[in-house]
Amino acid sequence: MKNIVVLVSGGGTNLQALIDAEKSGIITNGKITCVISSKPDVYALERAKNNGIKTRVLARKDYGDIASYSRAMLDALNEEKADLVVYAGFMTILDEQIVRAYPNKMMNVHPALIPSFCGKGYYGLRVHEEALKKGVKLTGATVHFVTEVCDGGPIILQKAVEVKDDDTPEVLQKRVMEQAEWKILPQAVSLFCDDRLEVKDNRVYIK
Repeated sequence: MKNIVVLVSGGGTNLQALIDAEKSGIITNGKITCVISSKPDVYALERAKNNGIKTRVLARKDYGDIASYSRAMLDALNEEKADLVVYAGFMTILDEQIVRAYPNKMMNVHPALIPSFCGKGYYGLRVHEEALKKGVKLTGATVHFVTEVCDGGPIILQKAVEVKDDDTPEVLQKRVMEQAEWKILPQAVSLFCDDRLEVKDNRVYIK
């Protein structure tokens, strides 16, 4: 049984999708053992507590720079004996010391079809605003392993979502969450916990 540590910064809708997937048996060989938030008093922490999951707050504002914050996060992940680290709306980019300690053991969900609308600065509504500006007909979500390159790690799963003519960024964000993010993130976690993911030459193969 693999220990899954989920990193959050906000409401925790993707965390809820993972909790529901564990309860319904989609994730069988892994257990969410800890939720770590970069901010105090976010609703994701309530979701964890309501489901009997241990929580920790590692507030980004308490650390002078990203290196010291990353070091503290690394210590926390080691203490929690994390087998898999999942970024679920986690808004801090950690430095290379974390990635090197957990190679191909950290995954993130991004609300676009990478390599479109990704990289530094592309998060939250901004991703959907840019997709609408560009006039794309399809968008979606991507689950990928985390590397030193922001949104640049090997792609695990992707799912496309239709863009409608009257979409606002908020409406599109909700559709991408419901139709893509909440489905492929639990799937990717399940595949990892079942030892079915293999990375070769920056590509992920599902066994």
